[in-house]
Amino acid sequence: MKIALPVVAMLAMILPGPSRAATLSDGEAAFLDQLVTASVVLEQRCVGYEVDGAGGVQLGARLLGSPNAAMAMIDAYSAAIKARDGETYDPGKFRPEVSEAAGKTFRRVRADLINDPKGACAGYGDSSVERGLLRRY
Repeated sequence: MKIALPVVAMLAMILPGPSRAATLSDGEAAFLDQLVTASVVLEQRCVGYEVDGAGGVQLGARLLGSPNAAMAMIDAYSAAIKARDGETYDPGKFRPEVSEAAGKTFRRVRADLINDPKGACAGYGDSSVERGLLRRY
């Protein structure tokens, strides 16, 4: 059975194919890196730190131009975590480039925290406090 070339061309236009992930802007990359770093500090149970939600949104708004843009990045990161963990997530909020960048940062920071828990907790935790993503308790 021969398939006519126009049919193949039509299917190629209709069916999704492999697509290249969009690139993060410099502001998005910076905010995501800082957001992931702070979350790993909490995930590794570094003592003395807790999330500062308002501070995180304020930082994101400064880097991305608006609180809505900051919340969109936080939602994209949340969707990436849920997707990685096999949980249900909002596909409209999932961004492959966020998932990829977050995974790289997560692995790097987590490895540092495992290799030098005390020093890395202090370093990453204190820098996250300075940026407003975490606060000390």
